[in-house]
Amino acid sequence: MSPRIDKTRALLRALSLAILATTPSFAKPPPKAAAGKPTAVEAKAFVDRVNQDLKKLWVKQATADWINKTYITDDTERNVATVNDEVLGYQAQAVKDAARFQGLKLDPDTARMLLLLRVSSSLAAPSDPSRRQELAGLGTRLEGIYGKGKWCGADGKSCRDLQQLSNVIKSSRKWDELLDAWTGWHTISREMRPMYARFVELANEGAREIKFDNGGDMWRSAYDMTPADFEKETDRLWQQVKPLYDELHCYVRAQLSRTYGKDKVPEGGLIPAHLLGNMWAQEWGNIYPLVEPYPGQSSLDVDAGLKAQKFDELKMVKTGEAFFTSLGLDPLPPTFWERSMFKKPRDREVVCHASAWDVMYDNDLRIKMCVEIKEEDLITVHHELGHNYYFHYYYKLPVLFQQGANDGFHEAIGDAVALSITPGYLKQLGLIPSLPADQKGLINNQMRTALDKVAFLPFGKLIDQWRWDVFSGKTRTADYNKAWWELRKKYQGIAPPTARSESDFDPGAKYHIPANVPYTRYFLARILQFQFHRALCQAAGSKAPLHECSVYGNKEAGKRLTAMLALGASKPWPEALQAMTGSRQMDATALLDYFAPLRGWLKEKNQGQKCGW
Repeated sequence: MSPRIDKTRALLRALSLAILATTPSFAKPPPKAAAGKPTAVEAKAFVDRVNQDLKKLWVKQATADWINKTYITDDTERNVATVNDEVLGYQAQAVKDAARFQGLKLDPDTARMLLLLRVSSSLAAPSDPSRRQELAGLGTRLEGIYGKGKWCGADGKSCRDLQQLSNVIKSSRKWDELLDAWTGWHTISREMRPMYARFVELANEGAREIKFDNGGDMWRSAYDMTPADFEKETDRLWQQVKPLYDELHCYVRAQLSRTYGKDKVPEGGLIPAHLLGNMWAQEWGNIYPLVEPYPGQSSLDVDAGLKAQKFDELKMVKTGEAFFTSLGLDPLPPTFWERSMFKKPRDREVVCHASAWDVMYDNDLRIKMCVEIKEEDLITVHHELGHNYYFHYYYKLPVLFQQGANDGFHEAIGDAVALSITPGYLKQLGLIPSLPADQKGLINNQMRTALDKVAFLPFGKLIDQWRWDVFSGKTRTADYNKAWWELRKKYQGIAPPTARSESDFDPGAKYHIPANVPYTRYFLARILQFQFHRALCQAAGSKAPLHECSVYGNKEAGKRLTAMLALGASKPWPEALQAMTGSRQMDATALLDYFAPLRGWLKEKNQGQKCGW
């Protein structure tokens, strides 16, 4: 455990102030083009300078953000807002100045850097300083409300944070307890609503200044295709996987109806959102005991194994690192272990939401996570280390190339590796006593995996669909909550457990909305990880069915992986995908192949059920 986690309030505040005092100021604007006709040489000089400036600014921003996320106070929030304002101002001006070079015949690297600069932020700031500062402040306050959110119950005294409320949603099977935890957490976002409406207004203003129709159009432009084509691409991928999701939904609803009664979970109806074991009903693995296909057959109780093997937070992360190094990848640097946050501190507020960092954009790798000793967090550790290893293999590139080929790639790497955490590997670690011995054990194991991987897919799709519609004006401010639940009904087949109104702001109860983090990356990652897994298994020469393949210890698979990681964003994503998989198109057939045994079982089990909603 890093000693930095136990720093006192005074030391962290002093550090925060010292950073602002010693980091070079960027009062100067980005390099402007000379008067007259622009040239390719001038464009190259421009991106070289912007790379240098942005690295300094992004390091300053990441440092302030790290302090704020690991020590939430009014001071650290104000610090972040100040730095964000500076970064947004620089990027907004740089993007406008770069427009001068559009249409020039440029070398591939310069042309790509100019494109990436244009979409380098999820937030475009208005050029007016006061409005830019207002936007930065709104962003910080929205995320701060989320990070400090608590539900204090009817008595106003027994306060619980998100982690405590989520544990109720995870483990309770009592309708009223689940309803209280769900409804309680969703009260924390009500005050966000007017702030978010203003945030959207200012973000759209900034997007229009750099020639995008709106903020959502800007996000969709980051995928090496037109915004309209990208939306069609996500629709195509969703249609590939929807039949499998529909079969899973049908089966799970029938099992929940048996537990809670048909009056609460009706046949052919929507599933109440608080019954699925997750605060946002985005992943359903926590209700596995209620829907287990063959109770008691080859149960993979990894949580019990972790406790029996006396895993702590450090051992959880060390186990994740060991998987990557078994592929021939480098060990994590010593500073990773000194600077990361693995455990929730007792003396201060932090954002526990897991995230990976390279604070200095120079192999300063870290994760921030309140690790719990459970299987879910073991998988999350692998996910976050996937980000870290991506950072590690591209950190020597110019800073504009220091990102994934697209943001779905970044999310998929660790999860693709985690697909190799097969029962055989878990047994090798001593986390399960035996392997599934028959088809019943296989179906149980696939169900556990599908409750997270497959159940997530529509949620991953709809989050940004809601925001795209909000940014474009298709969804009016007065209809925020109505539109939210319409999408959740359409894609997920779920409903709120209690009446909702426009005095609520249920989207804000999900971190990525107040934090303004694009979400389609997670939808793409759920599909890409299986495509990557299939490619790694092919590189390893595996002849096993995809759900049985593990590349643990295979250096050839590691070579295939690092070849793609090292590209960063220096090439369009179809080229990076081809380097990894041999294909230039994202494809969900690997996911369907992986779950083929379960899908066959579900079709048989659902016969006679009224599926759909």
